[in-house]
Amino acid sequence: MPQDLGALGKITKEVCYATDSSGKYVTELSNGWKVKTDALDVAWKDVEERIAAAKAKVLRGEASALLFFMEYRLMDMSILSDYTGYWKWQIKRHLKPGVFKRLSESKLQKYAEAFNVKAEDLKTMTVHEA
Repeated sequence: MPQDLGALGKITKEVCYATDSSGKYVTELSNGWKVKTDALDVAWKDVEERIAAAKAKVLRGEASALLFFMEYRLMDMSILSDYTGYWKWQIKRHLKPGVFKRLSESKLQKYAEAFNVKAEDLKTMTVHEA
């Protein structure tokens, strides 16, 4: 059973499956596994690159801030549609900067609640993490 100190190793242990001496599967506690930690690091690097690319598109005027927040909160249009109640085609339309600028306060508030930010933060791509 790997016992490499993982990202949460000082906080909690992870339940893993292993085989005992008779070949039966049993659960064991692990502090982490370097291979898994390395794989997660690669995945998070990809997420960070997608967030940076989305922010750059917004700053160039190619997309609205919704794209940035979708990447930041790891959402796609289906998930955002479920949170807001908007159809995917509406969200796609709201991803256009010109359309986004004309959204009503109530629509902005719906998006803000879905992304767990203030409506004003949607316009500035500001994230306040607690």
